[in-house]
Order: sequence, then structure tokens, then C-alpha cells
Amino acid sequence: MIKLLMLLLCLRISAEKHCLTFYFTGSSGLPNEPEFEVVVEVDGSPIACCNGTEISSKQDWVKRFLDDDTDLHTWLRIQCFQNLRKVFEARISDLKQSFKQPEGVHVFQWIDSCDWNKETGEHTGFMQYGYNGEDFIALDIQTMSWIALKQQAIPIKVGWDTDKARKYFNQKFLTEMCPDWLKRFLDYGKSSLLRTELPSVSFLQKTSSSPIRCHATGFYPERAVLFWRKDGEEIHEFVDYGEIIPNNDGTFQMSVDFSVSSVSVADWWKYDCVFQHLDVEDKIILRLDEAEIRTNSKRPSNISLPIIAAVIGSLVLVSISAAAAAYVAYKKKIGEQLGFCVWD
Repeated sequence: MIKLLMLLLCLRISAEKHCLTFYFTGSSGLPNEPEFEVVVEVDGSPIACCNGTEISSKQDWVKRFLDDDTDLHTWLRIQCFQNLRKVFEARISDLKQSFKQPEGVHVFQWIDSCDWNKETGEHTGFMQYGYNGEDFIALDIQTMSWIALKQQAIPIKVGWDTDKARKYFNQKFLTEMCPDWLKRFLDYGKSSLLRTELPSVSFLQKTSSSPIRCHATGFYPERAVLFWRKDGEEIHEFVDYGEIIPNNDGTFQMSVDFSVSSVSVADWWKYDCVFQHLDVEDKIILRLDEAEIRTNSKRPSNISLPIIAAVIGSLVLVSISAAAAAYVAYKKKIGEQLGFCVWD
């Protein structure tokens, strides 16, 4: 499955390496939902989207970029306002027949992505399609040929491999267009995309017998880790890691729980929680101290409820009903983070 591959790819982007990703999603059988949308991300952070009627962004620098870059603006407009509706309708209709699933909710997604190493100048690309939560067909970047990941994808592979125009466009997109757009995005949005914000880190505990939660909120970018240590060594036993989720102001939050039921209070001083941005040596270290723990009987207003299955780009869906749930949750997360393209 595509699963967390794209998320992990962009989370591993360093200060020298950056990632531009286009997420295309279409669906059928979901009432009161748009049939498709496109979300554009840089280094894992959504910056723009469209849903067939408009291209939206709350970032002024994105608007300036699209005004200046007529090629990208035109490409997005053609995709959003002309091509995608026909593509999704045709593809989902064909796949429902191929999989013998005429009824129910169906979700078709694909990802186009490239990354660029600012230091070496190297760049790589990624294209993959998924249907109802399972990988369907992927592009082998080395040979520019397609890999059928489902039996039903074999006829599509054969057709795409012999389509010279498609092959030419894919190669040009991944090696020229996408990296160039990424560089320009970083230039226009450097004050936003390349900034670093440290979080506030605190301990939360519902009751005296509950796990202690180390919570970091307000950090940017999301390429960060949060973990527990004992005597300076990272520990994993009795530790439960949470996902990185967005705040409404564009920053992020995450938490990691540690069950202290088997640890004497007298030994708490041996434990601490560490926050660190990836590829940055500086850390925030909070030593476990009973006096530093805030009770969590009432949920603080700055802590968002976890979003079910809302990993950006994740196609981890185990059934058609799960596909619908993850799809709606994904859109909710994008809306919360961006403040536009919000779906009720």
C-alpha cells in the first residue's frame, strides 16, 4: 500500500532536501461531498487546494506565485476545471466493473511528487495510484514503465506503457516541471515554509493512575520527533506514540504517553521527555517532575481531538466503508490546517 510512504518521505526531508506533492482524490457514493479535489503540499504542509470550482489558498505568497507562474496556474486550472471530473468518473466507473463492485462508496486517489536536494541538486519523483485504499498501479521511475499492483491494473499498465505521449509528459513533469515549481515555491514562501518554531512542552495526566502524556504544541515544521528517555537513553517499553496533527494556526502538535504504573515516584527524576526537530541538534528536554504535571480532567482548549485515520496522503483503508471514513477525515484535517476547502 501507499500507506505512510509519502508522509514518511516528506517527514525525512532535511534542511537541504524538500518535497512537492500533489494529492488527487475522487469519490463516488459519498453524499454531500465534492466528487474530487486536489491538495498541493510542500514538505508535508498543505498550501493550496481546488475542488472543481476554485483554486484556494490562504497564503498570500501562494497567490502571488500563481499569478506570476502562468504555466502552473494554467495546469492546475485545466486539471481542476476540465480534466479531473472526466478522469475520475471514467476511472471509477471502469474499476467498479473490474472489481465487480457496482454499489457503495468508492475512492480513487493518486499522488504525483518530487523532491529536490538543494545541496546536491539531485531530484527524484514518485507517481502512484490507489483504489479503495489499496495500491493499484505505480510508476517505476528508473524505467518510466508502470507496475501493476493489482490484477485489474494489468490492462492499464499495458496501455500506459505504450502511450508515448503519457511517458514523455510523466518524465518531463517529474524531472523538470515539478522540481522547478518546488524551487519557486520555496523562494516565494521562504518566510513561511523555511521558518522554524519551537513548541511548548508539558506533562498531562487524567488521574494518578493514568499514563503521563508529554505534549508538544506550536511547532513548525512538522518534521520533528517526541520521545521519552531514562537516564539519557530513549525508551520504548510502556510508551505509546501519537500522530502529528495540525493546529488551526498552521503549526503542529503531537504527544507521547508513558505508563508510569511500574515506576516508583522516587525514580521519576530519571525520566525526561525530549522534543527535537529533525536534522537540528538543539532539543527541548522536560524532566519528569510531579510538580510539572497538569491534570487533564478538562481537555485544554489548545489540544485538538485526534483525527481518525487522518494521515495526509495515507491510503490505509481496509474496506470500502473505511475508505469513506478516512477520506472524510482526511478532508477535515486539510480544512482545519488550511482554513479553506473546508467540508462539513
